[in-house]
Amino acid sequence: MEAYCMKCKTKREIQNPVAGFNAKSSAITTGTCAVCGTKLFRMGKTEAHANLTPPPKPEKVEVREGKLVIVESPAKAKTVGRFLGKGYTVRASVGHVRDLLKSQLSVDVDNNFTPKYRVPNEKKPVVKEIKQLAKKAEEIYLATDPDREGESISWHLMEAAEIEPERTKRVVFHEITAPAVAEAFSHPRSIDMNLVNAQQARRVLDRLVGYSISPILWEKVRGRLSAGRVQSVALKLIVDREREIDEFKPVEYWSIHAEFKPENLKSNFIAKLVKIDDKDVELPNEETVKPLLYDLETASFSISKVKRGERRRKPLAPFTTSTLQQEASRKLGFTARRTMALAQGLYEGQDVGEGGSTGLITYMRTDSTNVSAIAQAEAREYVSAKYGGDFLPSEAPTYKTKSANAQEAHEAIRPTSAMRDPEKVKEFLEPAMFKLYRLIWQRFVASQMEAAVFDTLQVEVTGKTNEHEYLLRASGSAVKFPGFLVVYEEAKNEDVKTNDDEEDVKIPAGVEEGQKQELIRLIPEQHFTQPPPRFSEASLVQALEENGIGRPSTYAPTISTIQQRGYVLREEKRLMPTDIGLQVHDLMTQYFPEVVDLNFTAHMEDDLDKIAEGEMTWEAAIREFYEPFSEDVKKAQAEMPVVKSGPEPIGRICPEDGGELVIRYGRFGKFISCANFPTCRYTEPWLEKIGINCPKDGGDLVEKKTRKGRTFYGCANYPNCDFTSWKKPLAKPCPKCNGLLVIANKREAQCTNCSESFPLDEMVSESV
Repeated sequence: MEAYCMKCKTKREIQNPVAGFNAKSSAITTGTCAVCGTKLFRMGKTEAHANLTPPPKPEKVEVREGKLVIVESPAKAKTVGRFLGKGYTVRASVGHVRDLLKSQLSVDVDNNFTPKYRVPNEKKPVVKEIKQLAKKAEEIYLATDPDREGESISWHLMEAAEIEPERTKRVVFHEITAPAVAEAFSHPRSIDMNLVNAQQARRVLDRLVGYSISPILWEKVRGRLSAGRVQSVALKLIVDREREIDEFKPVEYWSIHAEFKPENLKSNFIAKLVKIDDKDVELPNEETVKPLLYDLETASFSISKVKRGERRRKPLAPFTTSTLQQEASRKLGFTARRTMALAQGLYEGQDVGEGGSTGLITYMRTDSTNVSAIAQAEAREYVSAKYGGDFLPSEAPTYKTKSANAQEAHEAIRPTSAMRDPEKVKEFLEPAMFKLYRLIWQRFVASQMEAAVFDTLQVEVTGKTNEHEYLLRASGSAVKFPGFLVVYEEAKNEDVKTNDDEEDVKIPAGVEEGQKQELIRLIPEQHFTQPPPRFSEASLVQALEENGIGRPSTYAPTISTIQQRGYVLREEKRLMPTDIGLQVHDLMTQYFPEVVDLNFTAHMEDDLDKIAEGEMTWEAAIREFYEPFSEDVKKAQAEMPVVKSGPEPIGRICPEDGGELVIRYGRFGKFISCANFPTCRYTEPWLEKIGINCPKDGGDLVEKKTRKGRTFYGCANYPNCDFTSWKKPLAKPCPKCNGLLVIANKREAQCTNCSESFPLDEMVSESV
């Protein structure tokens, strides 16, 4: 017979059971355990035994229920949570929850470059909550962004919150819509450690470069400087362009155009002189032009050739990160940083009157031009209904991605629904976000439409004199079928010089071969070759992409960093290196040539791609870079000269202790302080005067920036004078009332006093 022994805490056979023992009931009569010999007593309200312990409570089994989903941002959490519904708890990590320590290198270079991660204090409550929720959840989904950074965030979340890998599922979606989220959750996967390692390699590389070189710059040049692997190459591009401009020597050349009136026609047209005696025209100076003008006046002209044709112009591919930043800069005047911030909001979701937040665009960090078949079909349906079948190509267009290492699994940036016309959501979006959405929508819909067709016409006019035979040419075109142009036309790239032979001239109908031409006038023009333009943010992004420098996620932060460090100024939307930028670049070029070498940096990006594909270990890539780099660091520490310059006096006395006021550099750029710092802590902001007086009190107008970096102009006597203007003032006063003129737009200047408008080019030229 068996019963429960209180001492052994298990069922044991009982020796010498007494009558009345019932093993199935709770009544226990006296007997002894066969193993330990302990007497068993009947348990009652008053009876007990000294060796008797209460029966052990059954082990508590953790009941897990519900599903936990972790994303990066609260906005994304709100949108995803709405689609998933009941049974899902969605939380935001608010970006990374672990990182390398800021106070030290945090990379063990002697132990296979092992990184040392920690959870920052501000993220500890987030990790604690996620850890608690994960313990109670039946299933855990990591739904961070669909790129290497997102994969890395998911891995760090799992590690920091101590979530078992076997209970973790990774889901990715390129648009935050109900169908896309449902599809992603029906096909979860495990974390891709190749992608994590590629991102980890980038982070370790950047830490090794920054934490090795920056202290040298602090010691040798100035405090608060920094060096970075990608930012140093971006700075090199800007510095090299600036020096190319400085060294440029303009070359004079001339052109000759002629205005003709065709026989029996009322309209005139203009043609350009392209050949003399069947040789290309070379007009280096006025001396070569004058005799030709005299001779042309005596020539008899007739049309020798009329060539009619047709030209098709295909739409551009939908946006990638690079092309979006370029077009938003050219068309909307947005910085790369602002473009990405607005795109993030469109991706994560906005309430546009559809019953809650909805993602309006696909993921905005991509270098692929792929488009899903579903999205193409919807766009074709929209175009057919709106414009008719003539505007649809027979087959949906496909586009070849330019980036050699593009992640083809991604999609281009497009609206999540072509049916969501921009005008339908305009009232729900703030103006800048609406403009960006409209740009993305127009580019995508246009990319799925038929090409535009142009009728082309080229006319050649021959002029003969006793001395020479002249050939003049005019080319023109007219829209035959607008195609995609009814929706969208890309902005002109001002950095691309067009050939004069491609001038689009309006040629009257009725011109024909043999037709005589009356010379109305000759138009000689002097020209000078122009230096290459300074980079705009748009053209710099384009150059970085073309050279394989960085990836979609790095363009905007790189451009922001070189401006925040004071290496580059943005003036008139162009990037210009500062003195300190030139100095840092020259030192980097001399002592760290590989870091600033475009080919080497592009090679490193290729290695990161190999790691992501599982073709290379991240430790091997770091080791290949670090061994020669560490020798460069030692050499720079020993040989780089100290080029520090003392604080620059400004010629005024400190109002607090009578010391000299000097210019210093801090976290936010220039400021003025007392030379006796830290004994005297007097400071004042540095004001960039623009050489124009305030229209209110006559004080100096200065250039200022908002906390978000937007430039405006105000009076140096603030707060006593409150004059401000978002538009740049001009030195020339208003011709009508003598008030202050500001640049209203690309064509006009406007008076802040009488509101009268004037041609901008005239006001600017008179201001110089």
